[in-house]
Amino acid sequence: MNPSELKPDHEEVFTVTDYYDGPRKGIANYQGRPHLYDCIFDEAEDDYLSLFRLTPVAEDVFQLAMEDWQIWRRWTSAFYAGRVKLDSHPALPEDRARHNELKSILDGALVTDEGKFVVRQGSFEVIGHPELPKGDLRPLQVKWTEPGDPTQKV
Repeated sequence: MNPSELKPDHEEVFTVTDYYDGPRKGIANYQGRPHLYDCIFDEAEDDYLSLFRLTPVAEDVFQLAMEDWQIWRRWTSAFYAGRVKLDSHPALPEDRARHNELKSILDGALVTDEGKFVVRQGSFEVIGHPELPKGDLRPLQVKWTEPGDPTQKV
């Protein structure tokens, strides 16, 4: 993704590690720096809100997350091209050991920090109209706003 393609007031989305009717968890910029975004689930409504907890991500953790994201992207490309089966998810055989190593680090590092997170409303949008193979995630951007901002669509 080319950052010059971002709409004004939007930030780059780097990863989407949980998706249900939209991005629910991953890494995106907030105020120009990588943050874990974690969608808030409303138990009473039994539904996700458009609110996200945003926690800063250290640079070394961000680099490891990006390496693991590339492993996953290689797997999705191979899966949708018919070169691997679903049971190999989420890494190609040659990437499996490194993915497992990264996962053991990232599972403990990419967590919402109760002392550091802020809550923002998030609106995700596809960037441009790239031609990507079936199943490939389109590049995304996000606009973060204060919760309850009446000018922001949900």
